[in-house]
Amino acid sequence: MTESEVLQIFQDTGALLRGHFVLRSGLHSRQYFQCALALQQMPIVEKIGGALAEKVKQLEIATVIAPAMGGLVLGQEVARQLRSRFIFVEKEDGKLVLRRGFKISPGERMLVVEDVVTKGGRVQETIDIVRAHAGLVLGVAAAVDRSNGTVNLSVPFFSLLSLQVEAFEPGRLPADLAAMPVIKPGSK
Repeated sequence: MTESEVLQIFQDTGALLRGHFVLRSGLHSRQYFQCALALQQMPIVEKIGGALAEKVKQLEIATVIAPAMGGLVLGQEVARQLRSRFIFVEKEDGKLVLRRGFKISPGERMLVVEDVVTKGGRVQETIDIVRAHAGLVLGVAAAVDRSNGTVNLSVPFFSLLSLQVEAFEPGRLPADLAAMPVIKPGSK
């Protein structure tokens, strides 16, 4: 699956939004990937998940772990296609935690899956949780890398689409962006 095919899916499904957005990272942007709009269609989930699974199959992953909410659908599909176990971390008191009886064994070979990575905060939290349980994070896979390869997660990073999307600190907005109404999509 080429980058242009992935981008076309996001455009065709209305998942690539344009306007003035506040990202989970706190940065402001003219573009927002609302992956849930694309990933509500199971044939698209299967196609994107399959392309990610193909990129990471050489890692011989035992378990895929994803941060809720964004990584859930895609993470589960990647795990299905790799014939691996799937677990997730979720927010409790504002930070990600391992709940619901999920366990990570020492040395367990794991892949973190997320829908979109900008600064990598939630992915890094997930990596830290795996490492705190003595699991091995062999890589991170995402549908979209909004950092254009600049995010450093200290493990191999695989994505289907890598873009340099303009993002601005709240106090440094261009005049045209500052004049637009702000939208804060996604999960809180």
